[in-house]
Amino acid sequence: MTFQIGIMLRGQYEMGADMVAKGEEMIEQARMADQLGYDSITKGSHYSTDTFQAFQQFPVLARLSGEVKRARLNAGIVLLPLHKPLDIAEQLATIDILSAGRLIFGVGIGYREVESKAFGTSQRERGKRTDEALIAIKRLWSEDVVDMKGSHFELDGAVCWPKPVQQPHPPIWIGANANIALRRAAAHGDCWYINPHSMVDTIVEQMDVYKRELDATDKPFPKELPMRREAFVAPTREEAIKLAGPFVAKKYAAYHAWGQDDQLPEGETLAGGFDELVGDRFLIGSPDEVADQMLAINKRLGVNHLILSMEWAGMEKSVAMDCMQLMAEEVFPKVKAGV
Repeated sequence: MTFQIGIMLRGQYEMGADMVAKGEEMIEQARMADQLGYDSITKGSHYSTDTFQAFQQFPVLARLSGEVKRARLNAGIVLLPLHKPLDIAEQLATIDILSAGRLIFGVGIGYREVESKAFGTSQRERGKRTDEALIAIKRLWSEDVVDMKGSHFELDGAVCWPKPVQQPHPPIWIGANANIALRRAAAHGDCWYINPHSMVDTIVEQMDVYKRELDATDKPFPKELPMRREAFVAPTREEAIKLAGPFVAKKYAAYHAWGQDDQLPEGETLAGGFDELVGDRFLIGSPDEVADQMLAINKRLGVNHLILSMEWAGMEKSVAMDCMQLMAEEVFPKVKAGV
């Protein structure tokens, strides 16, 4: 498939921010991204975000289904072990219909105890619950009536009507940080949704694991291989780092405090300031530099759908939108010509 570039709308804002105004800004950014030619718009999910205020995923995606006319809408990711499969199947089928078949279903197991406890489950149960829910959701989307008993649900003659527009189901992207989770991505997903945190060398090693798991399940390498990355472009690298660095560092300090490091392969850490973090994790610099970084990821990993996070809590709207526009006007053409 052609190389695609999408945008991540975190929908996370500083405490005390006017959330009505921020909601309007977020919708405006989504419309602008669609008009600029971004291929997808992603909204993630977390609960009990004590460091930031955050909009919830499904209401945002439902609103965007009417505001965004061309770009795909990525629920990326749904913290699946926190939920019941019938609810998720029906909610996402509705969004797929409202968007005329443009939904992507991103799946993750989560890593925060506060979320697991609030939903009456535990970190220990999350893998099993996710596997069961994935099986159940695919059945609900493809079968008229489903009977299935899982560890945390029972489908007794359950139905999901209407079905999604995309058949047999919307694409399922499964996030996996640790090697053990790559088995789930291979067995239950249409592709591995590569995380934004790991260094490229680590992902190269994990790609071999993923390919072995695909072989074990007799599945081909996916046609679409997505990856999320923190990104920022400005006329010069120095300006890009000056504008984005403090906000990225603050966000990654929150990831570290929440325990995201514990989910990464051995040797990876999110501790430290921006200089320690940047490595090859972030796509940052001038248009030529960012385009070269994207092309390097494509060449080394086979990634052909990059989802860019270009705004962080506290950043001025105008700074984020200038970055979005420069990315679309000066980086996209270089990347798509070079693939």
